[in-house]
Amino acid sequence: MDVPADFIVAIPARYASTRLPGKPLQPLGDAPLVLHVAQRALEAGAAEVWVATDDVRVRDALAGTPVHVAMTSSAHLSGTDRLAECAALAGWADERVVVNLQGDEPFAPAAGIRAVAALAAQPQVALATLAAPIDDVQTLLDPNAVKVVFGAGGNALYFSRAPVPWPRDAFARDRATMPAGEWWRHIGIYGYRAGFLRRFAAMAPGRLEQIEMLEQLRVIEAGLRVAVGPTPAPFPPGVDTPEDLARAQARLSGADAGRGTGSGAPA
Repeated sequence: MDVPADFIVAIPARYASTRLPGKPLQPLGDAPLVLHVAQRALEAGAAEVWVATDDVRVRDALAGTPVHVAMTSSAHLSGTDRLAECAALAGWADERVVVNLQGDEPFAPAAGIRAVAALAAQPQVALATLAAPIDDVQTLLDPNAVKVVFGAGGNALYFSRAPVPWPRDAFARDRATMPAGEWWRHIGIYGYRAGFLRRFAAMAPGRLEQIEMLEQLRVIEAGLRVAVGPTPAPFPPGVDTPEDLARAQARLSGADAGRGTGSGAPA
C-alpha cells in the first residue's frame, strides 16, 4: 500500500491529566514528552505535524519547531473531539489523510505511523488502526488491553476489553495457560480522512461504545469499514502514570547509552 505524500499527523495534548498532571510537558530526557511524540511524527515523514492543545504552555514548549499548534477548547471530552476542532481551525480538505497519534506515545515507530496512513488512504475505509499479536494469557485477560477481532479482509468485526474470541474449550480446562490460537491487541493509533474525522466527532456515541467505553466501536455500529493492519514494528507502552514515565526514562537512557550519547532530547 502506498503512503500518501501529504498525510498529516495530529497529536491531541490535553494539559490536565488525573494520573499524570501536566503530562504533555513532563520532562523525558532533555525535552518535554509532547516534543518526543512530535519528533516521532516528523520522522515518519508527515507533511504536517499538528499538536492540538488547550494550554499555552504546551504551545510555548513547541515554539521554534516545525510543529503547528492549534489552541482548542478545554471542554473536549476526547482526543477525537479535539482533533475535529483542530481540523476546522487548520482548514484541512476533506480528503487529507490524518493520523491521530496519542500524545503519550514517545516511542511510536515511524513504520507504524506510516502504515496507518497507508491503510486510511484505501478506498471505502472510514477508520484505520493497528494491532499486535497477544502471546501471554495475562494480556489476553487484562481488561485494560483492548482486543480486536477482524475478518480475512482485515476489516474489524469487534473491539472488546474481554478476551475475544473466547477459547471455550481451552478455558474450560485451564485459564492460566495461553491457549492455542490467534488473538490480537488493539494499538490506539488511528487514521482517517479529515472529512470523516469531523463526521466521527459529530456522531452520537453508540450503545456498544458506551458499554465497553471504546470510541472506535461507534464506527462499527454505524456500519462503516474499520481497517486493521498488523503493526510493522512494536509500539512500546505509552506514558499515562508517574510509573510509566519512570519506565520511559529508563528506556530512553538505555537507547542513548546504546548510541553513545548523553542527550535525551529528540534529534
